[in-house]
Amino acid sequence: MCGTHISERKGESRKAIEVAKELIKNAIAEELDIKTFTSKTFRIAGMGCSVGPNTLLAVRNIIDAAEHKFQSLLERGSTCYLPEFQVFFNDQASNDFNQLFTSLSPETHYFVAGVPVSFYGRVPEEVLDKRSPAWNRGRVHYSNSTSEVVKAFEAQYAKDFGKFLEVRAHEFVQGGLMALIIPGRPNGLPHSKAYTNKAFELLESSFIDMAKKVMMNDISLI
Repeated sequence: MCGTHISERKGESRKAIEVAKELIKNAIAEELDIKTFTSKTFRIAGMGCSVGPNTLLAVRNIIDAAEHKFQSLLERGSTCYLPEFQVFFNDQASNDFNQLFTSLSPETHYFVAGVPVSFYGRVPEEVLDKRSPAWNRGRVHYSNSTSEVVKAFEAQYAKDFGKFLEVRAHEFVQGGLMALIIPGRPNGLPHSKAYTNKAFELLESSFIDMAKKVMMNDISLI
């Protein structure tokens, strides 16, 4: 059941990338200011890349759109040149970058690098503190938790995402673009009913069962 749900989430991610494809293509065609580029290298950062084919598809869409714009300008007599593409794949240090790199097609014509670093903070301290009203006892997620727990995670998210945007602002070159694909939920829909949270509920149930088995094994060894 859990494996099926993960497969469904991968399918949803792919759908999101496909939907964003046209938006990214139009944004690059209309907003990417090639005239301000002084480097012969076009750099792309894939944040939260994981190891599956979806991240490679997203990168391919960006490169295709950029190449199309450069080629269009060249055909109109522009003095610009087709740049060398470099892609920096970023994720947690535990991410299997080797698996990601072996998934690359032999026909890949861009250079890649793995950047193992996280912009996420730790779990909010309040949810781990037994004295706090936001103590998230017996849970690993905020779905079906109290409003205090939800607010603690919301505050942590705002802090982490603010840091993310601040760092990206320092990295951007003039005329650069950023595309964000973020799962969300309709206004008014409870967290427990959001499709993206169902997987965490399944994981939570599995973790609790595993913890109980460990406790039972410890008791039987005494």
